[in-house]
Amino acid sequence: MFEAAKLGRQVSKETFKAEVPELRYQLLKAQRALRGTDTAVVVIISGVEGAGKGEVVNILNEWLDTRGMQTFAFWDETDEERERPRYWRFWRTLPERGNISILFGGWYMDPIVHRIKDRCTDAEVDAELSRITDFERMLTEDGALVVKFWFHLPEEVERKKLKKLSRDDRSRWKMNPKKGRFSDHYEQFEKVAERIIRHTDTGISPWYLIEATDERYRDLTVGRTLLEAINARLESPKITDYATTVSQAPLLPSDPGAQLTVLDKVDLSQSLERTLYKTELKKLQAELNLLAWEAYQKKRSCVLVFEGVDAGGKGGAIRRLTNAIDSRLYRTIPVAAPSDEEKAHHYLWRFWRHIPRAGRLTVYDRSWYGRVLVERVEGFASDDEWKQAYSEINEFEEQLVESGIVVLKFWLQISQDEQLARFKARAETPYKEHKITDEDWRNRERWNEYKLAVNEMVVRTSTEYSPWTLVPGNDKPFARIEVLRTVRDRLKAALKEENGRHLSPCKAIK
Repeated sequence: MFEAAKLGRQVSKETFKAEVPELRYQLLKAQRALRGTDTAVVVIISGVEGAGKGEVVNILNEWLDTRGMQTFAFWDETDEERERPRYWRFWRTLPERGNISILFGGWYMDPIVHRIKDRCTDAEVDAELSRITDFERMLTEDGALVVKFWFHLPEEVERKKLKKLSRDDRSRWKMNPKKGRFSDHYEQFEKVAERIIRHTDTGISPWYLIEATDERYRDLTVGRTLLEAINARLESPKITDYATTVSQAPLLPSDPGAQLTVLDKVDLSQSLERTLYKTELKKLQAELNLLAWEAYQKKRSCVLVFEGVDAGGKGGAIRRLTNAIDSRLYRTIPVAAPSDEEKAHHYLWRFWRHIPRAGRLTVYDRSWYGRVLVERVEGFASDDEWKQAYSEINEFEEQLVESGIVVLKFWLQISQDEQLARFKARAETPYKEHKITDEDWRNRERWNEYKLAVNEMVVRTSTEYSPWTLVPGNDKPFARIEVLRTVRDRLKAALKEENGRHLSPCKAIK
């Protein structure tokens, strides 16, 4: 989930200085328009330590009119608060209609602290998250706008920042009475945070993941995103209309350094020498054959999802995989436009139909992710439908994993130049010309739209139990070996698990 918050996005000083005056003016304009309306704005500020959450809040207090906003931190629990239900302290901070409240951590901090310190179980956290979701829904249905920011840093960056802050006696972080609570628990903190964000990320109150490595990028992105959210609510007071209008991704600054996506970080220059490819292919296919039979004997199923740009090499990777496995153990499901029967059902119905029996494999050549990719970009699904799909897909995949199924998801990426070369080769080769269609050429014109859709897909559906693997595909042998190696490693790890639950995530291929 946090891959997109570790891309190294940045904004130049020149861009920052040029954009801030207009942004401040527009924020103040939106704040003035907010007054007199029935909308109260609640801004949740949370994230890893050292990400500059306090700096962001100070910036917002500088850019906005403080006469119409308040800031609350929940460092200590008073006797008054301890003698009342937990949410009493939050109800007291809710702003009047037309005003803004900024809450550090808000109602999310206690679940994070308690889970990391093992004061509660995952099931207890999930129950609290259901309460939070209901609470936020109640607020939004009453007219409130809930905007939630999660600030994130790579572990090594956080460590360096905290070390620097600890040496500065005047740093706000060092003066924070709650500092250092999670600095030694980064991996665990990230795991708990993913669970909390995933369970409470809704169309009416989405989470915005903000990369906080570059301060200028961080501040501009928060300001622009908050502005967009307020303006969208002013234009669409009805919550049902607002949920389909507002973006669920941060509004990025125009600086090229701020426009990076997870796909821009895939190293497409990687390649594999042909002799080594043949040796590795033979070895990996032999291992996969044995693992497939072991999985059959242990009743462990596997679902493999192949997505990628057109001509990205999905078919070739799938063939090298299936050639290694006895045909009685797997099925390959090519996914095209839904049939009339499939359209008459929920979009996930046609994928549920092909979930494998215990010990078998199902390979999906394209999948349920079409909902948030082609259906989103081409307009086949409404905004409400594709925005809702992220949580539906996560729930679907979680059910698969909880039942013991190993889920592997691959995105095969190639460059635009490589895609063009493959398109031309297909058009000029008689036995390949069926692979190229007018639709493929049209999709090239929407390359950037698809890239943004893929980025958001990875952010919202790359989970601990079902992560995405991003495969560099310019060199076909390299891509095929990486896919086979990843399947081997994940399947081997799964078969070592006593009950097949809580498998460790597979890291994206760089």
